[in-house]
Amino acid sequence: MSQDPTGPPPPVGQATSEGEPRHAKGLPAAGQAGGAAMPGHAAPASHATAHAPANTAVPGEHASTMPTGSLALRRAIPTWQAALLGLASVLLVIGLWWYVTRGETGEERIISAVKMPSPRETVEAFPSLWFNQALTRNLLVSLRRLVLGFGLAALAGVPIGILCGCFSRVHAFFTPWTIFGRNAPMAALISLTFTLFGTGELQKVMFLFLACVAFIIADAARAIGDVGSQYVDTAYTLGATRWQVITKVLVPLAMPDIFNSLRLLFGLAFGYIMLVETFTAEGLGGVGYILNFAMSRGGKKEHIYLVLMIIPVVALAIDRVLYWVQRQLFPYRYGSAGLLHWLVRAWFRAWDDLRRLVWPRRLAWQHLSLPAAQQQAGTS
Repeated sequence: MSQDPTGPPPPVGQATSEGEPRHAKGLPAAGQAGGAAMPGHAAPASHATAHAPANTAVPGEHASTMPTGSLALRRAIPTWQAALLGLASVLLVIGLWWYVTRGETGEERIISAVKMPSPRETVEAFPSLWFNQALTRNLLVSLRRLVLGFGLAALAGVPIGILCGCFSRVHAFFTPWTIFGRNAPMAALISLTFTLFGTGELQKVMFLFLACVAFIIADAARAIGDVGSQYVDTAYTLGATRWQVITKVLVPLAMPDIFNSLRLLFGLAFGYIMLVETFTAEGLGGVGYILNFAMSRGGKKEHIYLVLMIIPVVALAIDRVLYWVQRQLFPYRYGSAGLLHWLVRAWFRAWDDLRRLVWPRRLAWQHLSLPAAQQQAGTS
């Protein structure tokens, strides 16, 4: 059907009924000149643009004012520029730190050495932190607690979140507890775990579990809910059961978002373990214990700044490793080589072959791989 010449023109950039952009049909685009033609007497585009100023806009439309160059909105920058800007930010902070702590005596400094040591004094205190405070051993103690507490939260939270995303009644049942867990003050949660679990290792593991499980449930349920309904409809059309839709469609498509949420929450849990370890008893260790000792009368304030610099570096290294695992597990999302994805698929195929020896029934829809199912859903 052709466009009615007497009707209102389509918006700028919108395709006409023939599928061509507006400016391709002789209508002026944004920022071009053009007068309103009388009904039934449409003027050609060349005539409209030749007798009007170049900076006039079509009535009812606004000229494009999007900034260009370095001020362009949401425009990607080269990697070397991002690295250079990040390095400049770090050097700026170090320079300000040196400026306010320069001088040998307290009268010469803007901030006294009792409150803030200089960068040189902080670096010189690293050997005492490494040997006297056993930095490596205490860091491993904190990582062990972190893995146990966060791992327990993931083992419980991911399945519950998947069920919440699949079934509305389950989601309604857990909603009050996820809201409570995500908004509970951490100081009150520490006191609660002290009361219930004492001051030993169990208290720290359970604190991390309670602090993280509500976030994991909510993020897993949201990832399941974000899966398009066309994939579910396609699976049902091919004869899948409800359990097969959950395990073969919803979970595989939601796992990239679930894993990404776990990676980000792991960094949040790293800060939580520092918090709970500052209340630990002597002899239990942990990086939080180093901070607690450094704040005491016999401790060194330089150790506080060293820990604040070391912990983000360790957390960043762990995050990069987890991000590499994430890219290798889900190459269809991130375009990686998919080494871990291939290993996981090989393990599941071996498990399916072993299962079919016991239960040979196989539905027709199971022949479809995940990309094929996505293509089938897109064409339906």
